[in-house]
Amino acid sequence: MPLFTSTPIKAYVFDAYGTLFDVHSAVMRHEGEIGPQAESFSALWRLKQLEYSWILSLAGRFSDFWTLTERALDYAFACHPGVDRTLRQKLLAAYRELDAYPEVPAALRRLRARGVRTAILSNGEPSMLADAVASAGLGGLLDEVFSVSSVGVFKTAPRAYAQLLGPLDAKPKEIAFVSSNRWDIAGAAAFGLTPVWVNRSGAPDEYQDLAPAAVVRSLEEVG
Repeated sequence: MPLFTSTPIKAYVFDAYGTLFDVHSAVMRHEGEIGPQAESFSALWRLKQLEYSWILSLAGRFSDFWTLTERALDYAFACHPGVDRTLRQKLLAAYRELDAYPEVPAALRRLRARGVRTAILSNGEPSMLADAVASAGLGGLLDEVFSVSSVGVFKTAPRAYAQLLGPLDAKPKEIAFVSSNRWDIAGAAAFGLTPVWVNRSGAPDEYQDLAPAAVVRSLEEVG
């Protein structure tokens, strides 16, 4: 059954990292080599990657997301001196081929079977996204892949979301924006999209004045 029955939705647009792709799968692929610090190492890598994007946006600056991913990884190494730095290239290679969550292909197929357009909107730069989509075999299930690189500012800046409207020929409310990142849902809500929060971990809500239109535990509930 469609998630929304009263709101006409022309397209479902998905965040990539953390929503379609498991950002921790790069480290977990090499967990045996990293050792007991693998979980905290991966969490810090992700945290700094996002923090750098927010700081640059607030400062009116921009650097591609791959560069931020490398810088964040180097910071994680600096904070975990026991982790072997020779793993750097392996981890970066793994990040370009992250595992998709298992329910992703079926969710995209259901939407397309209903005639709904599907797309990605990500902070990731185009070649990162192309590699991730190709390695997960999702290319034939997506109509568009949008990157913030085209507008030079990271989410949650309004310009990042505004680029969807023309190519998808849709008003903001006609686009369901799906993300596991609550801050991203807040940005989408502020812009006027119809946001769907994928709350896999059952985290408490925040940003109450920028609420999601729907909350799901898995992409199995989307489409």
